[in-house]
Amino acid sequence: MKKNASKAQSKAHTNRRASEASIPTKSSGNGARRNGNRGGQYPLRSNPHGIPDYRLEVPNVRTVEEWVDSEFRYKVEGDLSSEPPPLRESKYLNREQSIDIYRYMLLNRKMEQTLENLFKQQKVVGGVYLGLGQEGCSCASAYALREGDWIGPMIRNQGALLVRGFKPRDVMMQYMAKSGAPTGGRDAGSHFGDKHKRHIAAPISMLGDLIPVLAGVALGARLQGKNIACLTWVGDGGQSTGPTYEGFNFAAVQKLGVILIVENNLWAYSTPVDRQVACRDLADRAIGYGVPGFIVDGTDPNQVYDVTYEAAQRAYAGEGATLIEAKMMRMRGHAMHDAAAYVPKPYFEYWKKRDPIARMEKYLLDKRWLTEKQNNELIDSVQKQIDEDREFADASPYPDGATAEERVFCDNGAKIPFLYGQPRVRKVEKQKLGAASDVAHFR
Repeated sequence: MKKNASKAQSKAHTNRRASEASIPTKSSGNGARRNGNRGGQYPLRSNPHGIPDYRLEVPNVRTVEEWVDSEFRYKVEGDLSSEPPPLRESKYLNREQSIDIYRYMLLNRKMEQTLENLFKQQKVVGGVYLGLGQEGCSCASAYALREGDWIGPMIRNQGALLVRGFKPRDVMMQYMAKSGAPTGGRDAGSHFGDKHKRHIAAPISMLGDLIPVLAGVALGARLQGKNIACLTWVGDGGQSTGPTYEGFNFAAVQKLGVILIVENNLWAYSTPVDRQVACRDLADRAIGYGVPGFIVDGTDPNQVYDVTYEAAQRAYAGEGATLIEAKMMRMRGHAMHDAAAYVPKPYFEYWKKRDPIARMEKYLLDKRWLTEKQNNELIDSVQKQIDEDREFADASPYPDGATAEERVFCDNGAKIPFLYGQPRVRKVEKQKLGAASDVAHFR
């Protein structure tokens, strides 16, 4: 990953590794590394079930059904008129790291805006699923990991792919099915990864299925003598699926370093979260799994980074899995074909004021970590990269049809080396054939 990341990100990872010993876990004492900010982040409250909540605001609203002139629709009950709070100070991020995350967020936003334009120009093969309003969660959480850790992004976590070293042109070519795309034009959309260098498990459409995959990756690393963090995301709808429970429960029981961020973006396609689950906070499900659970504001990159970073430290210490609920809203429909007409307008108005990029920009300017001139130069540099990458992707050729059968199936004869070392196994005495399955109910 480091070879593909920016110099600033590489330095950030070096800084974090140098002081990991001071991060508080059950096994490492109380001294926490600080970036010089006053106060730092600690939970402001706990929900009724004792789940720590880092948010600066807790809106008391719900979505209800109503019939008006024989037409079914949803409406909001509660007050959504408050102004957004400032970002919380991070305990760990310094100026350079914060600007780096901000740049990834901008790159994420502008890349997806370009994908939307390419879709409207009919240059995209398949659909486009935008993560508008979720850039802070995707980028900050992926940035909190270190080299050797794994991620399993979903369709709205394309910012995490950028943090891991993919370029916008890679993503654009993938959506356009060009020969230079990560899959060589053999798949479209965000269904690609990199198991060799960037440690990315490819996203799949089956919601929740990446969770048992990442649990298996964490188990494989442990068998090779290494505790790693494996970060994946799932939406509020996806967390209701069987694979989510089965995979995360396995990680909890085996104390595997799986970090699951449940992106509560209010809508599972067109179904509001109030109609999916009875619990008010999805983080309450951590209690049933027997793992630490936390609630953060998904539009506050500092909250997302800090809680993910601390979850990673627990993973490295062998303390197991963590569930984080990031509350935000999906600011578009499920995909380009979905106008999201079912979403009450007050929701859009409330969350638009909590745009993570606008909040991060204000935070950096208010702290004087960026001047107006520096900010404008950064925005211009991101736009320049996007324009160059779009031009490159648009001009790239499609794959040769004669190669259609190549790079489709794995070569079963290929030897796959162990990534972290030889597995540590324990010798056992040989048993008679069938003795292991000779149980009472078979007699």
